[in-house]
Amino acid sequence: MKPALLNSIDWGKSPLLPVIAQDFTTNEVLMLAYMNEASLQLTLETGLAHYFSRSRQKLWKKGESSGHFQYLKEAYLDCDSDTLLLKVEQVGVACHTGRSTCFFNRIDVREAPKEPACKIENYNIQDKIYHIIQERKNADPKTSYVASLLHKGENSILKKVVEEAGEFCFAIKDNDSKEIVYEAADLMFHTLVALGAKNIHPDLISQELERRFGLSGIEEKNSRNDSNSH
Repeated sequence: MKPALLNSIDWGKSPLLPVIAQDFTTNEVLMLAYMNEASLQLTLETGLAHYFSRSRQKLWKKGESSGHFQYLKEAYLDCDSDTLLLKVEQVGVACHTGRSTCFFNRIDVREAPKEPACKIENYNIQDKIYHIIQERKNADPKTSYVASLLHKGENSILKKVVEEAGEFCFAIKDNDSKEIVYEAADLMFHTLVALGAKNIHPDLISQELERRFGLSGIEEKNSRNDSNSH
């Protein structure tokens, strides 16, 4: 049986519900995320906050990588039944940067000191780089290499991908293990910049590889041909 809260939401209006997470004890606003019907039901059933990642296009349990879980204490719908407020007990910190809240960038004439970030070990390197790339979109191109690439535009980003791919191929031909690793890292980094410029999370690439795992190359190619013919 669905919880009564689920029946109060008009999922036809939008399949994704904006969700504000607030600290149950301090009332500090921690983060804004999104839920679909399945993630909300999981949240209500388990007492642990589950969200739907728009960048990864899949369900995720808050804290599944970092251990920074959110235990549900109270839930409130707004007057239009299209926005949700969760009051949670936050384990650790809410933000992927290591800060207690995602809302640390104060927009004010008076500059307030930013909360220092603590180190989170459990996010994988691709996720860390993706988030840094998103942050660098608003950075000064004179002080950030990634920002300078993004500022120059698509052609410059793709030129670097092609250049690094060529250097990787030469390293393979030279059979130099150290150079192969170095150039592969360069290629992967610039590929991540290109993906980040298009707001494509690298986890989507992992999901596609998972989908192909266990398929023969011929089967995988045929599946693509079948989908393209429709």
